[in-house]
Amino acid sequence: MNKRHQIILELINNKKKISVNELAELTNVSLVTIRNDLSILEQQNYVKRSHGFAEILDRDLMSERMDVNFSLKQKLAKYSLSLINEGDSVFIEGGSTNSLLARELLNFKGEIVVITVCTYIASLLRDAPFDVILFGGLLQAKSESVIGPLTRTCINQTHFNKSFLGIDGYSPDIGFTGRDMMRAEVINAVLNKGAENFVISDSSKFGLVYPYTIHYDNFKQIITDNSISVDMENSLKDKGIIVHKV
Repeated sequence: MNKRHQIILELINNKKKISVNELAELTNVSLVTIRNDLSILEQQNYVKRSHGFAEILDRDLMSERMDVNFSLKQKLAKYSLSLINEGDSVFIEGGSTNSLLARELLNFKGEIVVITVCTYIASLLRDAPFDVILFGGLLQAKSESVIGPLTRTCINQTHFNKSFLGIDGYSPDIGFTGRDMMRAEVINAVLNKGAENFVISDSSKFGLVYPYTIHYDNFKQIITDNSISVDMENSLKDKGIIVHKV
């Protein structure tokens, strides 16, 4: 995705729905160019077009969860993509940033296997040129993910060498936490597999505390942004966690 595509997505995301003419004016390109750009973004499942307008695809997920820090989450996703190599088997948990990582993976050149508990991510990757494994379990509609004992059994019986996970909060005294008990159980089951585990989180999550513990003993790397405070960064490093700042 080039810089203009990122600007176009930001404009569409901010305005909810925008005309093709206005996009051309705001990006200072011709109508032919903007239509070609929108065709590419539509093929990649970012936007949908109708009668001279463009809007973000899947309003429920994209508008409510990705409106917040959209550009930042996209940067985190693109950086995470750079950590995936030919031959990897990659587990991707749910969440808005991980969904953006899945979109970026549509451009991945090489043989990989992607494993997920998120039905939305699996749908995004339905035309991917690599194998996609969707675990079974109880469907949690609000997160578009599967949870529960069957999901944990699938995790235990499957092998992957990298995982990308989300968290809801971090406190130096308490550690990482999640707002949903069943999703926290899924993450902890993944962490117990001994893969190279990456937590993706924008800096707004640091300082927040939620009820359910996510064990950090089995992951040593976190991907976040440059706005993380010095105290929070030092707290992570004191726990032996490598901090990737994007």
